[in-house]
Formats: sequence, C-alpha cells, structure tokens
Amino acid sequence: MVTWDTIRALTFDCYGTLIDWETGIVRDLRTGLGEVDLDDEALLVRYADAEAAIEAGPFVPYRQILREVLGRIARDLGIAPHSPDALSVGLGSWPPFPDTIESLRRLGERFRLCITSNVDRDLFAGTEERLGLRFDEVVTADQVRSYKPGTAHFEEARRRLALPPSAIAHVAQSLYHDVVPARRLGLATVWVDRRAGRPGGATLAPREAAIPDLRVESLAQLLEEIG
Repeated sequence: MVTWDTIRALTFDCYGTLIDWETGIVRDLRTGLGEVDLDDEALLVRYADAEAAIEAGPFVPYRQILREVLGRIARDLGIAPHSPDALSVGLGSWPPFPDTIESLRRLGERFRLCITSNVDRDLFAGTEERLGLRFDEVVTADQVRSYKPGTAHFEEARRRLALPPSAIAHVAQSLYHDVVPARRLGLATVWVDRRAGRPGGATLAPREAAIPDLRVESLAQLLEEIG
C-alpha cells in the first residue's frame, strides 16, 4: 500500500518500465549476432545473465557494457558478432510502451518526475527526445559511476529532489535492479509487472525478498490506483 497523499515525487526506471526494452534487445541482439538458433526468451535470459555479471565489475560506460554483453553472448554461442555495437546504436529507437507518454504527462501534473537509469546520459538523450517529455531530474549511471542494484542512483535522486524517503515512490519493472534497493533505502515501491507474471526476461530474479508496496501491470493501471 502506498499513501499517495504523502508522495511528492516519483522516480522511474526507464528501460523495461517506460521503454519496451525487451523488444529492442531482441531486435538488436539478432542484428548484432546474425542468425542464431535461439528463441526470443532464450536470448533475453542470456542478456540478463551477461549484463548483470559485467555490471557487477569495475565501472565502465554503458556503451561498453552493451558491447561486452553482445560479445559475451557471441562467444558463448561460438560465433563472431556481426555488429558489435548493435545494442548501443539501437537503444535510442527502442519503443515506449503504449501507455507511457500519456501516463507520464498525467503523473507530471501531480508529482515531480525523476529518471534513474543504468544507461549513460548521452544514450538517454535519444529516448528523452522520443518520449517528448522533460523530467525534473535525470540520474544516469555515468553520473554516479554505479549500476543498479547499487543504491547510488537512489541516493543521488533523493539528494537532487531534496525530499525525505517518505515523500518518494519508486516505479519500476525490475525487482532485481530497482525494488530491492529502493526498499532498502525506505522508498515506497511500485512494481510495474510488464511481463504479467511470466518468469524470465531481460532481468535476473532478485537474490533477496522483493515485496513491492504495490503491483500493477501498466502505468495506466497505476493512474487508476492513484485516483
């Protein structure tokens, strides 16, 4: 349960929550790898494993993360990548979910909106243009030199918003990257279950209990819950 009367700002994960990154990831992995005998779900699981492992190491820019992810998947499959930078080149064109733009516009009438994303600021610029919206704050990995599920994004967002944890709700698709660390810092959490209960996908399962304050399957449903 979220007490909406006390919430003054919403922090959002972007890719997977606002942007249909699984569609984009599959498209660009197939471009980058060439012909591979794997279905979409198998590709997403490989992506999740590779990305989490690389992000757990020393900080490098997200463009390099994406290049290394594609390269690792290619090596595991015993092939050479056709286009090593396909993921970073394609990221800016990954599509928003159908409910994203209008829902953000309406939410922005009531709350301050902040992005907390594992991408670099220059990569997010293409997405921001595609959404046609201006956020009150944007916190990216290159700015905090960390990747979620680390807590640096959330701490920086809270600093910029100058609000106590009780006045912020974090809205995200990934239990692993977002719900667990946000709850650890005392933020209310909204899980946007874009996969509607299906396991797998482009994020790992959390290693600890991840119980959000609210579960919805879309931002449109979140608007209904807020009232």
